Amino acid sequence: MVVDRNAVGADWRTASRESTGIAPDPAIEREAIIQVYGARAFRWRGYFGIHSWVAVKPTDAAQFTVYEVMGWRVMRGGEAVAVSGRPPDGRWFGAAPDILAEIRGVGVDDMIKRVEAAVKSYPYNGEYVIWPGPNSNTFTAHVARAVPELKLDLPPTAIGKDYIPGGIGARAPSGTGFQVSLFGLLGVMVAAEEGVEVNLLGLTFGIDFKDLAIKLPMAGRIELTPGRSG
Repeated sequence: MVVDRNAVGADWRTASRESTGIAPDPAIEREAIIQVYGARAFRWRGYFGIHSWVAVKPTDAAQFTVYEVMGWRVMRGGEAVAVSGRPPDGRWFGAAPDILAEIRGVGVDDMIKRVEAAVKSYPYNGEYVIWPGPNSNTFTAHVARAVPELKLDLPPTAIGKDYIPGGIGARAPSGTGFQVSLFGLLGVMVAAEEGVEVNLLGLTFGIDFKDLAIKLPMAGRIELTPGRSG
């Protein structure tokens, strides 16, 4: 997930939020779908981390529903969680998103119900803190734990993913391991999907043994074999 310097320097009033064309077309793809997206955060934050969100489309639905957390809503006295019908693959104020996880087909409608329940149970709907959380990545990790079938491996640039609601221990967002974290500032994760990660002051260092990648702050994933990055 490369930093687009033009997007980082964009004006929020004119920055693009248009579809990038990577989401399935609901008019063609009638099956149920859950997707997780991530894009570099707005302005200078984009050098350090990403904004992530969850999109769902039940069977035969005409459009996706997007769930995400936005700090400006809290600043204006509203709720952090936003529910919208915006394009699931829309640019995040100019920055193009990547698909971080996807599942579709039989049984996904029931998983969507779990997503909806997790959205409603998110415990920080009145809070938002850029670093170390709770923020948009805290929310996405919370939802992912409710749907371990996604096997979501949030990139090291997803600052806030290690801010664990309700305590210092939880399943890894992928559901394939466990993590401990002290308010997102100091922690360790060991999971089949994520590998081994160490969190120091909200910054992630790690090794993904499954996909052979090194995880570093700002840089994201450095693949040791051809594959994804973020």
